[in-house]
Order: sequence, then structure tokens, then C-alpha cells
Amino acid sequence: MNLHFLFIAALSALLRGSLAQQDGSECIKANAQSCGECIQVSETCGWCADQNFLPVGTPKSARCDDLKSLTDRGCKQVENPRGSVVINKNKEVTVRKDKSEKLKPEDITQIQPQKVTLKLRLGEPQTFKLKFKRAEDYPIDLYYLMDLSFSMKDDLENVKNLGTDLMREMREITSDFRIGFGSFVEKTVMPYISTTPARLLNPCAGDQNCSSPFSYKNVLKLTSNGDEFNRLVSQQHISGNLDSPEGGFDAIMQVAVCQEQIGWRNVTRLLVFSTDAGFHFAGDGKLGGIVLPNDGRCHLENNMYTMSHYYDYPSIAHLVQKLSEQNIQTIFAVTEEFQSVYKELKNLIPKSAVGTLSSNSSNVIKLIIDAYNSLSSEVILDEVKRPEGVDITYKSNCKNNVVKVGEDGRKCSNISIGDEVYFQITVTSKKCPSTAKQEVIKIRPLGYNEEVEVVLEYICDCDCAQKGEPNSKQCSEGSGTFECGACKCNDGRIGQTCECSKDEVRTEDLDANCRKDNGTDICSNSGDCVCGTCECKKRDNPAEVYSGQYCECDNFNCDRSNNKLCGGHGRCECRKCICDANYTGSACDCSLDTSTCLAKNGQSCNGRGECTCGTCRCTDPKFQGPTCEICPTCPGVCPEHKNCVQCLTFQTGEKKDTCMEDCKNYRLIRVEQKEDLPQPNDQPTDQSFPRAICKERDEKDCWFYFTFAVRNDTNEVHVLEKLDCPTGPDIIPIVAGVVAGIVMIGLALLLILKLLMIIHDRREFAKFEKEKMNAIWDTGENPIYKSAVTTVVNPKYEGK
Repeated sequence: MNLHFLFIAALSALLRGSLAQQDGSECIKANAQSCGECIQVSETCGWCADQNFLPVGTPKSARCDDLKSLTDRGCKQVENPRGSVVINKNKEVTVRKDKSEKLKPEDITQIQPQKVTLKLRLGEPQTFKLKFKRAEDYPIDLYYLMDLSFSMKDDLENVKNLGTDLMREMREITSDFRIGFGSFVEKTVMPYISTTPARLLNPCAGDQNCSSPFSYKNVLKLTSNGDEFNRLVSQQHISGNLDSPEGGFDAIMQVAVCQEQIGWRNVTRLLVFSTDAGFHFAGDGKLGGIVLPNDGRCHLENNMYTMSHYYDYPSIAHLVQKLSEQNIQTIFAVTEEFQSVYKELKNLIPKSAVGTLSSNSSNVIKLIIDAYNSLSSEVILDEVKRPEGVDITYKSNCKNNVVKVGEDGRKCSNISIGDEVYFQITVTSKKCPSTAKQEVIKIRPLGYNEEVEVVLEYICDCDCAQKGEPNSKQCSEGSGTFECGACKCNDGRIGQTCECSKDEVRTEDLDANCRKDNGTDICSNSGDCVCGTCECKKRDNPAEVYSGQYCECDNFNCDRSNNKLCGGHGRCECRKCICDANYTGSACDCSLDTSTCLAKNGQSCNGRGECTCGTCRCTDPKFQGPTCEICPTCPGVCPEHKNCVQCLTFQTGEKKDTCMEDCKNYRLIRVEQKEDLPQPNDQPTDQSFPRAICKERDEKDCWFYFTFAVRNDTNEVHVLEKLDCPTGPDIIPIVAGVVAGIVMIGLALLLILKLLMIIHDRREFAKFEKEKMNAIWDTGENPIYKSAVTTVVNPKYEGK
């Protein structure tokens, strides 16, 4: 009997080795032992159910192969179950022919189909289409939740008439509208409110109309009576608290979960949250000694929230969950000061909007109408309780044939009443569930009460398995179930016909057949030695498999590049990358494509480097860049070659003494006219450096012109043989001009001096005249003159 086992084991090992050495598919390498295991490897795998398909001793896993391979190998009965899509309920979307026709909410259909059954085989995607049409006159429930802290006193006055005014405006949108009202302040414990007896009665410091503080109060259940809304809101009074943030999250949670008390219908649900302050959230309750997390349940007694002192504030994620479950769309009507805070909150809550509330809430109706129009014009699909291992992708065909894919494929915007949009939903199973073979997903547009029920039926086994023969005589006298042309062994039995017992055949001699190169590792530590043959282990990821006679190979331990197996450019076989065309290297990360190394002049790496793995490696350390075209430390082309051109052409310059040695690699071509110099676009195909046009100056300030290019590893220079030297100045005009200038300047100075002297003299003379006129002794007589006392007459004087 032992010899029989050894023969079977040896033959099985040889066959298994030959199969592993072939380019066999992943189906064979997966070592599937039954039809069910085989079809879970890949959607391309099939199982041969022909009883006599394999020779004696061949492993059962050889029945699992690519469909074409099985056919080529002569299999007549290939098990290859496929998935399908079945529409179970497909009621047409509502088309209202009579505008005056009043329909109940349950009679309005906006989404089609309503129920779909998908049969999923692992890895095989199934796709169905979904149509959405926004219905006219769709019912709306709106609950107005208001902050009644003292800072909202003016706002309360404007909200007292909100019911009838809003009802009148909303009648333009829907004939079936209901409105409710609730208010909130803060948790009724320190330090959020003052707990002194006087402040508990009146927290507003003397205001007689200020009511006791409370957490949340449901003032009015949803109703179609706008006057009743106005009456009850008019009876409300402002309250007060100590800190700036309010307990609005407690109120939102109760509004969401207290379905019966609020009166929510299965229609469009709007929650308007009005405040002029921030909010407390999970963890803030510790300030008041409250450590129990919010339980997300309804705790309203006589329309008052009674557990604010017992449970902490809800977290944002908890609120998102409850609002989404109840399909409630939230409109945050907040003042300008807190716009940024609530806009951040809006980004976390699907189907929510933020509006700017005026200081006294006078614009609240317009804010609500605008926010509702914005929310209702956008359709966003979401699924409820997606099972683990299931991928869902969306593709939308929106208004005006706008197609979106990826995450944007979930939504369409600017949808008006009567518009139809389409979604293509693809569901793929990545694994078979361990328990239930059927699961349900519900896909719905956020903010609407309708949904598509998607039933997932997993194909985890073949149809032929249902016809199996338990304890069949064909399986070593009842050691397994004969199904799908092969034996499915009972626990503890293995082999093609369950002929081996795991306990009986696990001996040292048989284990020797499972050691590679007489080593010490059994099946390379990646499998079990069963009946002298390695049964490779399976991994959690069915795409990752061990293979080989000794399980020494696998397809997931190859080198990686950019965090991708074999760089994404090859496949892993027996821990070695088999690269695709144009790639090489241990991780297939070296491209053989040299087109990326070609410079503009057609040369590889500009002739200054080597193209390795599609990248230039510059041999000259001065150069860098994708094609070795950049030289940050090099002077310009013209200054670099100036001295050689100057000494070769004019026998001058710094290198005139060493010209023949330093400039021997230059090919000089003289031209007579400047127009004869080649231009940059005259570049030959064998030129490896762009042609440069240069203008340089020598030590005598003479200009010379040349062009430079590299051609066949030679510096080719075209130079204008005539220097452009500046002409000397004309001395006579310069001297004459200087002399004339000096004379003119001298005359001008003399004229200016003469003019200054005349002005000065005239000023002095005028000053003298003025003083003369003002003199007091100018009377016509000399003041020191005295007349004679006696007069003597000359007797001789005759008066002649």
C-alpha cells in the first residue's frame, strides 16, 4: 500500500512540476481543489467537469484553467457560470398630465427601476442604468429650529409671522407643505448656564419676558396650519446662557431621531437651523461633568429634551449618520460672523446649505427659498450599508448630455422640475462572503425618500455542485463527495480520489520529496507536504498564489518600483519580473526607449552623455538637464570662443602666442560680408550644437563678428574678416567749439557783471535821493548862520 502511495506521489509531483514550469495561467497556479474554488480565482477561469479529463495521479487543480486552454485540452463540459442583471420592479417615473391632479407622496415615482437583482461572480462587473426625474408638486416638510438665547431677541419678533408668510411662498413650489417649530438654548448645568435659583427663573438679568433656560423644546409638530405656527411662536420667550457656543447639536439630534414627535413624513425633509453663534460638540460635555457619549435616541418627554444633563453633545460624524439615515437636508441660517464655521460644517454634512442671516432674521424666507432651490436642483446618489468586498462605480449622464465619471459620477446639478438624468451603476464583487450568499444594498438620491433596492446574489459555486454525490464510492470508498467530475474530499483526506489521509502519510520519507535540493524547509515553508506532494498555501488575496513543485515560486515577491510590482511594466513569475517590451531591470523600471534622450538637434544627450533607462546621464560634469543641454557654470558661447577666433583671424588677443596649440580644433571660414554669415536656421543635420551668432570687442575697441557651431566634433567658425573699428574724432571743430564756448561764456559773464553793477548803482542813487528828501535841515537857510549886529556902509559905495 505504501508503494502505491509513493508511486502516486512521485507521478503527481512530476506532473505538478511540469505544469508549474509551463506558462500556465493564474487559474492553474491557484491550486483550486473544487469547482467553487476555481471560479473564485478569476472570471476567466473555468472548471472541467469531465470525469475522465485527467490522467491518474494528476492534481485536481489541473481541472481549473483558462477557458480556451480547457477547450484546447479536450474538455467537453466546462463549468463557467456568469453573472446577470434582472430588473424586478420597474415602475415608470411619474408624468403629471393634469397639473391640477393631486397625488399622494407614495404615488409619486422619481427613480426607476425600484428593485434590481445582480448575480455576481468574483471579478466580473455587472452594470445597470438608473433614471431620475424630478417630480412637480412634490410634498415638503420643513422644521424651523431656532436659537432662543438672548442675542436672538430681535430675530424672534421677525419669526413670529414666518408661518403664514413662508406658507404663501412655498405654495408656489408645492401644494403640500407642512411646517414645524422648535427652539434650543443650552444644557441646563454649569458652566453653560447659571444654576442659582434667581437665574434659573430669569437668566436675563431683569428682563420680565425671559423664560427659564432649557436644552431643546419641540414647540410645534409639523402642520399645514400657518396660523397655528404664528400663534405658538408668538408665545415663545427668549432665554439665556453663560457661554457663547450653543447646544444646537443636541437639538438637531432629537429632531432627526424623534420621527413620531416631529411628525416627519416620507417626503422631502428640510431642517432650518437658525442661530447667531457657534456650537458645542462631542467632548465639550466634560466641562459640565458629562462623560457618557450621546446615544442617538429620542428622549422627548412633553416635547422637552430631558437627558441633556446625562448625555454629551453628539459628534459631527454621529449627526451626519443620523441625518443621512433619516434623509434630512439641513439649511444653516447663520449670521455673517459665523459663515466660515458653518461652511466648514456644510462640507462634512451631505445635502446641506448655508445662508447668511440678517442681524434680525428679516431675510429668512428668501434664505430658505434660495437654499431649497439649491439643494433640490442637485442629485447625489449614495448607497446604504455597502457590503465588504463590493466595489460600486458611477457614471452620470446629466442635463445637456454632460457626462461625469469617478466620484463626480454620483451627482448631477442644475436639475429643474421635469428634467431626466441617467446614471450607470457598476457593481463588482471582490470576494465571496463567508456566510450569507445574498445581500442587499439600497441606493438613493440624498434628500429624496425613494431608493433602488439592489439584491446581490453571489456565485460562489458551480451548478454541478448541487448534483454532488456525498460519500461516493468513487472517492476512496466514501471519503469525499463526487461533484463536477472530481472528488471533493472530506476533512482529513486529500488526493485526486481522496486516497490519502493527512495523518497517515505525513512521514519522514514522504517529506523528503517535499524538500528542494535536500534542504531543510518543507515545501519552502509555503505549503504542506501531503502524500509526498507539496500542497501550496493560499493567501487572503486570491490573486497572490504560491506555485512550483516545492511551492518555491510566488507571484507577489518580485522587486517593486514606485510601489508597483515590477514597476507596473511586467509580471511576476517565480519571484522574478518578466518585463514587457521596451523595459528591463530587476523591477522593470528601466525603459529601453531612447526617444526621451533625443535633443532638439537630433543627437542623443547632445553628445555629452549616455542614455540609460530613458534618461540622460551626462558624462561632462559641467552639463545637466534632460538632454545635457544646460551648463550653469559655463560662460556664454561667444565669450568662450572669442580668444581663439581673434587669434586665428587677426593674430591678436590673449592667445596669440599659444594659438596653434589651444585652438587647433577650430575650422575657420572667412567671409567678406556680414550678410554671408550663416544663420541659426541654416543648421545641417550633422550639427550637434545650435549655431550661435557672436559680436565681440578686442583691446582696440574694434568689433568682430563670427558664428559658432559644433559639427562632426569640430568647432566650426564663420568669421567676418574685416574689423569694425570706430573712427577718430575731428580735432579742429572740437577746439573751435571749445574756444567759442569759452568766449561766449566770458562775454556772458561780463554782461551779467555789468548788469549787476548798473542795478547796484541805481539802487544806491535812489537811496540817496530818498534820504535827501527826508532831511529836516533843508529849509533854505543855514541854521548856524547869524546876521551881523551892526551894519557898516561904505561911503564910497555908490550903489553901482
